[in-house]
Amino acid sequence: MLGEALVGAYLHGSAVLGGLRPTSDVDVLVVIDRVTGLEECRAIVDRLLGISGRRAYRGPGRPVELTIVVASEIRPWRYPPRAEFQYGEWLRDAYESGITPEPGPSPDLAPLVAMTLAGAAAGQQPLLGPPATDVFDPVPAADLRRAILAGVPGLLADLKTDTRNVLLTLARIWSTLETGQLQSKDAAAGWAIERLPQPRRAMLGRARSMYLEGWDEDDWGDLKPAVRADAEAVVAEIERRAGSHQ
Repeated sequence: MLGEALVGAYLHGSAVLGGLRPTSDVDVLVVIDRVTGLEECRAIVDRLLGISGRRAYRGPGRPVELTIVVASEIRPWRYPPRAEFQYGEWLRDAYESGITPEPGPSPDLAPLVAMTLAGAAAGQQPLLGPPATDVFDPVPAADLRRAILAGVPGLLADLKTDTRNVLLTLARIWSTLETGQLQSKDAAAGWAIERLPQPRRAMLGRARSMYLEGWDEDDWGDLKPAVRADAEAVVAEIERRAGSHQ
């Protein structure tokens, strides 16, 4: 579909940070050497709608998160980089309604590139193309902090509908700010649970168990009203740590 424009394709996320869990997305970062067209992007969306996630047209499959970036947008590195295309299951409703993703600034590319390079350092081979270190520049620590902090308001807005992943991602943001390292969601949750006061640990612990054991979002039952206080406790730690860098 992308043909000769393809420079390389690289795993990131859970696949390189501790291994895929039952509910993990397959996270792929694709680099191309030119911009895409509207029809090309729509064709990619239609292909992914058929194979990604529980609502896949061809039958349930593991969810796919695909991000495409033009090589000149990320090397030399600058912030915020521009993403050419992104697909994820959280966008499915919009894409099924006929919306086609448009290119635009994407702070989230900073942790994606950082995870891709971390995977390469640990021995992860490209899906296609040259080694990741030949394609990506390192992400400065300051840009990584800026990027992950930029995502906090959006995460809180999604807390009711994507509770498990929001809690785990908040834990990873906190642990990254404190340690400078990107961890798997379950490892970051374990790290955060040890540092939260006892009354604020339960919901993050449940989110971690749901992630490891493959529970559905519906498995929160009547516990969801208790989630916000625990999420806000993690956000308070994020804000405390972010303030120490100012």
